[in-house]
Formats: sequence, structure tokens, C-alpha cells
Amino acid sequence: MAARNPRHDRESVTDVALSLLDQVGLPDLSMRRLAAELDVQPSALYWHFANKQELLAAVADRIVGQIPQRSADSSDAATRLLLTARSIRDALLAYRDGAEVVQSTAALRLGATRATEIIQDAILDAPLAPDVRSDVADAVLQFILGHTMLLQQRMHAASHGADAGDESPFADSSSRVFDTGIALFSAGIPLSAALRSAQSPA
Repeated sequence: MAARNPRHDRESVTDVALSLLDQVGLPDLSMRRLAAELDVQPSALYWHFANKQELLAAVADRIVGQIPQRSADSSDAATRLLLTARSIRDALLAYRDGAEVVQSTAALRLGATRATEIIQDAILDAPLAPDVRSDVADAVLQFILGHTMLLQQRMHAASHGADAGDESPFADSSSRVFDTGIALFSAGIPLSAALRSAQSPA
């Protein structure tokens, strides 16, 4: 068995993969291209990652790892959730196709759990059972990911001259739409426990 390449480890490969993602986007982030960037054979990458999805999971963990942990303060619950959601969105927007990478990793349950954990912390004061709180956090994260993926797709289209222009209702309202969505989640949190109780068998 060949010796592990001493020039690279799992962390350095992830660093380069994240940088390459930002340069070329997810569709063009192949193991072969990453290997060329690292000046190694593609087979060398499999010392560190079993497959591409495992590599993307590490990249996703790196992206969500940059979400700041909010310290306890006197903000009301709705404000805490809004600020938390914005910080997650901003971390996703920091990298090209960041939302799609995190979404695919979360969908396969391979990582990126920090985002959900931070949302759960933001709604810790809500009178919810742990399983309901977990479901609410998952729902909020799915909204954040979907909204951010849409925004990144529009940004990509605009960069290639395919922007819908000012006539698009999304053109100047993305932040407002995002904040409205999070406000609706906040308003609905008190109803979540009642809904779960109503769905439970008698």
C-alpha cells in the first residue's frame, strides 16, 4: 500500500476544496479537478475521503462552522431567531453555491448539523418539547437553505447576463422576503406544540 502523501491532510484538502468551490462552483468541483489543484493523483484524495459526498460534507461543515454563536442577551425570541437566521444565510452566501453544498449534506445526514443546533439554541426559551424544537429548527433551516439557493442562482444568472432585471419582484426584495419568512416562523412557534398534540393519537 502506498504511503500517505505527507504534503496534504484532510484539513488542507478541505481548505483547497472550499477555495476551488468559490472559484468554479459546485458543478465543476470534481475530484479530478481538485487533485490537479493539489498536484496529486485523484486516487490520493481517497486517503482522506471515501467519496466526493464525504468531501462535500467536510466542506459543508467548514461553511457552517463559520456561523457565529450568539451569546445570551436580552433580545426577544423573534429578534434572536431573525439574527440567527441572517447569520446562517450570510455564512452560506460567503461561498459560491454554499447553500447547495450544505443542503445536499444535510439531506443525506452527513454533517452540517451546527446550523440546526444554533437555531435550536435561538428558540431554547420557547415552551416546546425537544422533538418539536428539533422539527421547528429543521423547518427554519430548510427555509434558509431554499431562500439562499434561490438568491445564489439569481446572482449566478446575473453574472452571466441572464438577470431578469428590475421587473422581477425578487430583484429588490430578497432581504425583506427573508425577514418576513422568519417572522412567520416566529409567530407560528407557539402553535407548533398545539399542532403536535393534535396530531398525536388519543
